[in-house]
This record gives sequence, C-alpha cells and structure tokens, in this order.
Amino acid sequence: MSKVKYYYDSDSLSYRKIERRKRTTFKYAFMFILASALFGFLFVFIASQYVESPKERSLARELHNMQLQYELLNKKMNEAENVLANVADRDNNIYRVYFEANPIPEAQRRAGFGGINRYKNLEGFDNSKLIVESNKRLDILQKQIVVQSKSLDEIAVLAKEKEKLLAAIPAIQPVNNKDLKRMASGYGMRSDPFTKARKMHWGMDFTAPRGTPVYASGDGIVVRADSGSTGYGNHIRIDHGFGYISLYAHLYKYNVRKNQKVKRGDLIGFVGSTGRSEAPHLHYEIFKDGDRINPMNFYYGSLTAEEYSKLLEHASLENQSLD
Repeated sequence: MSKVKYYYDSDSLSYRKIERRKRTTFKYAFMFILASALFGFLFVFIASQYVESPKERSLARELHNMQLQYELLNKKMNEAENVLANVADRDNNIYRVYFEANPIPEAQRRAGFGGINRYKNLEGFDNSKLIVESNKRLDILQKQIVVQSKSLDEIAVLAKEKEKLLAAIPAIQPVNNKDLKRMASGYGMRSDPFTKARKMHWGMDFTAPRGTPVYASGDGIVVRADSGSTGYGNHIRIDHGFGYISLYAHLYKYNVRKNQKVKRGDLIGFVGSTGRSEAPHLHYEIFKDGDRINPMNFYYGSLTAEEYSKLLEHASLENQSLD
C-alpha cells in the first residue's frame, strides 16, 4: 500500500493531501530511466575497458597463440633459409664446378614476385604486417626450393654422365706391367726398326711374351677385331664414347668380337707379333675425336705418382720402336 503524503495549509490551518500530477510523475519516471541508462552505459563502458569477458579472454588466448605460432614459423623459415643457402653455396661452388656447369645466378635464386599485390587479402588486420611478411618469405623460400630442386636434378644427370665418362676413359695400362719393365717405346719421334729412319710413333709399345693377356683400358664397345688395317696385324679397336677410341695391335688372337660390350679390365686378346712387328709386343694407341693422342695422359687409374713419373721417363726415351 502506497504511502499518502500531506502538507500543512496555513490558510485553512489544516492538513491537506498532496495530489501528484501525472506530468510530474512522468517527469520523475523519465529522469529515473535516463539516469539508470546513463549509469548502465558508464558501468558497461568501464567494465569493457578494465574487465575482460570470457569470450574476450578466449579470443585473447587465440591471438597470443597465433602470434607465438607465427614466431615459431619464422624461426623455422630462418633455419630452412640457412640450410638452403648452404646447399646453394655447395651447388654453385662445388658440384657445378666439378661437373663444369655454369653456376645459377644469385638474382635468379632470390628473385621475388612482381606485378600485382599477391597479399592484398591479408591487409587491414591488426597483425597484417606479420602475416604478409611471413607469407612473402614462405613464397620466396618455396621458389628457391624449386630452383634448387631443378638444379640438383641437373647435377644428378651431370653426375651420371661424369660417371660414364670416368668409366669410359682408357685409364689403365692394357697389359700387366707392375714393375714397369715392359715399356719399350713411347709416343713421339722414334727410329723405325725396319728402315732406321726417324718417324712419328703414334702409340706405346709394351714388350711381353706371346700369349700375354691384353685388357680393355676402359668401358666401351668393340668396333673392330680384325687384321684389315695395314701394319697393325690382328688388332682390336674399342669405342669408349665421348670421342675416345683405343687400339690394341699385333695380337696373337682375340677374346672378343665386333659389337661386344666390354668393361675396363676385361680380357680382350693376347700379345702377338702379327703385322708390321719386329718382336712380340702390344702396340697401344688412343684417339680423341679422330686425332691420335699420347696414352701417357690417361694412366691415372692404375699408377701412383712415383710409378707414373718412372713410366713417363721410360716413355720419353728416344729409342727404336718395335713396329
């Protein structure tokens, strides 16, 4: 029950009931509601500034975790960039130098992405700079990996070709010559055993008894095993590829046939004295792109430095050849 209020009327010397007007009631009600709204607004504003809601705390944790993950991602990218830089350095300065290939320009390795803004959709956020920078680094890193991957594929092909070349080059002596005493005559001007005139001797002569094994000095294919070349008698020619051909002359008999594939060290024939020969020996020649070259340049596969020097000394003597 609401309270009834009175006031003292001095004119009538009596108490009168206070009658509240509707306008006044509305005015008070409006002021109360307005004051309540203002108070509520101030309370919410202050609370929003200094007190976090559960949702805000959750979002803050997610944001903090995202920043932490981006920092970890950047550290991983730093490590990946360092590893890739090391691989690129070895690629340019070791692998490509060894296989005689041109290095990849640094500008090509580290080129970015021009043209339109690829990261426009990542702008306009509180952490846009961090996100855009991380994406740029990741894109460049991915491009560098593609460039390096293609380079290593090329190196792998070059390595296979180099391996084939090293196996094909005639790099060992064609007869067993451990003591190096079978070296009879080398490449150069020598005295002809029949005419005694000085003329060019295009190969190396190894003295050996008839029937001494003769070995292929490198991988290849037998292109000739016949006696159809003047002066060579029974002889074998092996095409090693890469422009190299080796010739083994004055043989007693063959152990291979034409078009047969051979490996370095395979037994291909036996020493004899067929053709234009003064005594049993092996005449050995090497051709490169059709030109005869000194076989002494290719004995790295079976001789030490001291043995090579000793053999070179024997081969340099201007004596009489055996064919």
